[in-house]
Amino acid sequence: MATGRTHRPATRSRGIPEATVARLPLYLRALTALSERSVPTVSSEELAAAAGVNSAKLRKDFSYLGSYGTRGVGYDVEYLVYQISRELGLTQDWPVVIVGIGNLGHALANYGGFASRGFRVAGLIDADPALTGKTTAGLLVRHTDELEAIIQENQVSIGVIATPAGAAQEVCDRLVAAGVTSILNFAPTVLSVPDGVDVRKVDLSIELQILAFHEQRKSGEDALAAANERAAANADERTPGEAGAAGEGGGGTDRSAAGDEATNERSGALARPAKAAKAAVKAAVAKKTGKSSGPDGDVPAVMPA
Repeated sequence: MATGRTHRPATRSRGIPEATVARLPLYLRALTALSERSVPTVSSEELAAAAGVNSAKLRKDFSYLGSYGTRGVGYDVEYLVYQISRELGLTQDWPVVIVGIGNLGHALANYGGFASRGFRVAGLIDADPALTGKTTAGLLVRHTDELEAIIQENQVSIGVIATPAGAAQEVCDRLVAAGVTSILNFAPTVLSVPDGVDVRKVDLSIELQILAFHEQRKSGEDALAAANERAAANADERTPGEAGAAGEGGGGTDRSAAGDEATNERSGALARPAKAAKAAVKAAVAKKTGKSSGPDGDVPAVMPA
């Protein structure tokens, strides 16, 4: 089997857009599940639904691979698995080195999805003398002094950084200097790399912050809807006599007051989530400036399946 140093995927030379490349693993995961169930063919609509994209986009993506399917039959599942695997470079061996064997690095080292997708963990590296010499996921943890030698011995071209933010750039520089040209960065920092080096960043705390934004917005919408329902209920509870009196005399003033009250209630409902969010941000800033972070930083220890 060829190694990652002797051959690289031809996606760029063949002009496949980066957005399409990013969706290929989604298609492969869905196709692999179909293959495991011995499903021989799949329509573009079925596969698109399983991958979470629309069928027109899927057909466009597959056209870059030269795969157009058969009308009335769909796509051959096994052949598509092969096509996408070949395009992603998964038909060959990709040695990977993981630097930083704290909680996150330990979880990554034990992740079973690497081997099944063509990635072989060739080395585990850490700067802590207390960790070196110990076995993790069947591999001996080695000191960072041996980083360059491990990369050369195993012809590593992909490095995974799972260190605290403060050490990530130095580790990145050493990986690049040793010949690594692709880096998966789990450290909560932005890395600076030269041209020709690809970096993919995984920061689940950012994803959680985006979800928090959507939750806050939904909370505001729910509060507004509740205010509208209460205002409508209050209007329905008015007796016919009260309604008639309002119509004969100062009804305009009463209706205006009721409208102002409902508007104020809705405005207050919308303002409450924003005030709560502002208070939470202030508390977080105070906490962060008042206390030092832990040795592992704030990077989450989760590997996407």
